[in-house]
Amino acid sequence: MIRIDNVSHRIGTAPILQGIDLTLLPNSVTALIGPNGAGKSTLLNLIGRLIPLQEGRISVDGHDVTTTPSRQLAKVMAILGQTHHAGSRLRVRELVAFGRWPHHLGRPRPEDQAAVEAALVQFDLAGLAERFLDEVSGGQRQRAFLAMCIAQDTDWLLLDEPLNNLDMAHARALMARLHGLRSAGRGIVVVVHEVNYAAAWADHVVALKGGRVVAEGTPHQVLTPEVLGQLYDMEIRVTELDGRPLILHHV
Repeated sequence: MIRIDNVSHRIGTAPILQGIDLTLLPNSVTALIGPNGAGKSTLLNLIGRLIPLQEGRISVDGHDVTTTPSRQLAKVMAILGQTHHAGSRLRVRELVAFGRWPHHLGRPRPEDQAAVEAALVQFDLAGLAERFLDEVSGGQRQRAFLAMCIAQDTDWLLLDEPLNNLDMAHARALMARLHGLRSAGRGIVVVVHEVNYAAAWADHVVALKGGRVVAEGTPHQVLTPEVLGQLYDMEIRVTELDGRPLILHHV
């Protein structure tokens, strides 16, 4: 599990997160939701050690993120931030193969190559594998970075707005794939802005606003008119479809 104990974070004198206490369970999809500036990305980046922890403690399956060696953490969790940079002269296959680095340290084995091929197929990239990154669309590039994380084959997957640039079909396919990873024992923490993806696919929803947890629980517990209205400062209707909440925020 991921334990987050009394975590606070500041940028200069501005508080970004304040006293966050959460327990995120494996075998589940946890969606972080909330308005812009709520602290969702900061929290994810603190878990993934992309930014240093200032106050509090975070552990992932018992590994303290401030003290565990990077190679060891890279076998436990994979993280994909909102912005990611890679050389334009890198091929899609080469990017995906970086996900295997913590396992082989530069000496790929047959099982590493098999994992890369499987990830390329999963994300409909096999036909684009030899293209350079500047020769594919934004959505295809996003899928390549996601495939790299999947190829890393970790127990935890941390994704910050992974649906950016994806069309409806690929966005739904990604959420279905993440949901399916639960049966393999993986835990997924994902930042989403479209709350209906959280409603349809998440097991656990954490609502953040102003750097604090406003609500957490199942989609039915969190995605209510009252909680969402408080979260986004607008009137929101919620109905139900196939046993899941359906948020009507555009009417």
